[in-house]
Amino acid sequence: MTAGVEEEPAVAERIFGDRIDLARAFTAALAAHGEERGLIGPLEPPRLWTRHVLNSAVTAPLFSGRVGDVGSGAGLPGLVLAIARPDVEWVLIEPMERRVAWLTEQKDALGLDNVDVVRARAEEWRRGPVLDAVTARAVSALKTLVPLTAPLVRDGGELILLKGANAALEIAGAEKALRKYRIANVRVEVVGEDLLAEPTRVVRATVR
Repeated sequence: MTAGVEEEPAVAERIFGDRIDLARAFTAALAAHGEERGLIGPLEPPRLWTRHVLNSAVTAPLFSGRVGDVGSGAGLPGLVLAIARPDVEWVLIEPMERRVAWLTEQKDALGLDNVDVVRARAEEWRRGPVLDAVTARAVSALKTLVPLTAPLVRDGGELILLKGANAALEIAGAEKALRKYRIANVRVEVVGEDLLAEPTRVVRATVR
């Protein structure tokens, strides 16, 4: 184990099941190379599992079909979710070349044939509203994120956005954007309360 990196919590195997070895390989690679490649900050290795990997992974049951991860970065949550849910097709949308290189390397190293890496900004998406859902984590405030994500989602599809403790306040601040993009059933769901000391907050909504 790389010095200073958080030990794997016992609950990780429960969350990933028979995919735990892939989760271990990804986390080890991120711990070894993430800081030098500008993917994670210097304070993250001691909380890599709980704050990042498992925080992402507990949302895996919420997804189905074809899902986009906008601003995928280090692969949080996209690569983690692709490991946890091999039955879901993941489109990782990331504009920065060095991060796209990382995502592609990890896709190949882990044998994730359910991953498509697309180098683009969300606003450059030209494939139309073809995704069943879009997710994002630590990208921007909801009022900024809605115009970037909603146009990618089919009618009746979902936004499933990983947020922090201020999720409800972000919804209030995004009221205008939510109306403009016809986003319905907006709510905060707390996921992983039975698994993590700090569960994950998700803003879920339907695109109409």
